[in-house]
Amino acid sequence: MAYRETDNVKARKAAQRDHLLHSAEQLVREGGFANLTMQTLAVAAGVGVGTLYRYFDNKAVLAAEVFRVATEREVAAVAQAMEHAGSFPERLSHVLQVFVQRAQAAPRLAWSLIAEPVDPAVDAERLTYRQRYAALYQQLLSDGVSQGELPIQDTAISAAALVGAIAEALVGPLSDPLPKANLAESLTQFCLRAVGASPAQADVIEQPQTA
Repeated sequence: MAYRETDNVKARKAAQRDHLLHSAEQLVREGGFANLTMQTLAVAAGVGVGTLYRYFDNKAVLAAEVFRVATEREVAAVAQAMEHAGSFPERLSHVLQVFVQRAQAAPRLAWSLIAEPVDPAVDAERLTYRQRYAALYQQLLSDGVSQGELPIQDTAISAAALVGAIAEALVGPLSDPLPKANLAESLTQFCLRAVGASPAQADVIEQPQTA
């Protein structure tokens, strides 16, 4: 008769896996994906290296899963922010406030997720999530066009351009010389003008309150 894991065993394994992923993300928060190895994770999580291989075939698989979990959380935060009520400028301002504040609260993690040179497996995940961010911005832009707040445009191209511009200004190679004060507001003004919002809309924005 084939062995079947009990619910308690499954729960323990799930808890152990969550613990390992949490410990791995902490290492990335401290030093990027370059700081994440099977050996450093074993020490941080308080387990033997062999235990890690029961859950992850190799470091590339581990890193890709850490990236997926962390980015899923960030995409969900952006998606929730886009539910903010108001005009297109107000909604975009709220989204960028949330995105920038979260990135500035964990700058090393933000850099690792957006710009750090990584293994191909992680880079493949990064492309997937950039596409998801672009899809969210495309929907926001489409709402602005349909409501007459933006001129008719190829919202897919505009969304892809916004995702790239935001990432570059926030943590890209050219970001270090840029002033960090009022970054979200400056990005909002740029993005509004880039997609054709009127000067009146771009200049008068009620800044949202975020938790």
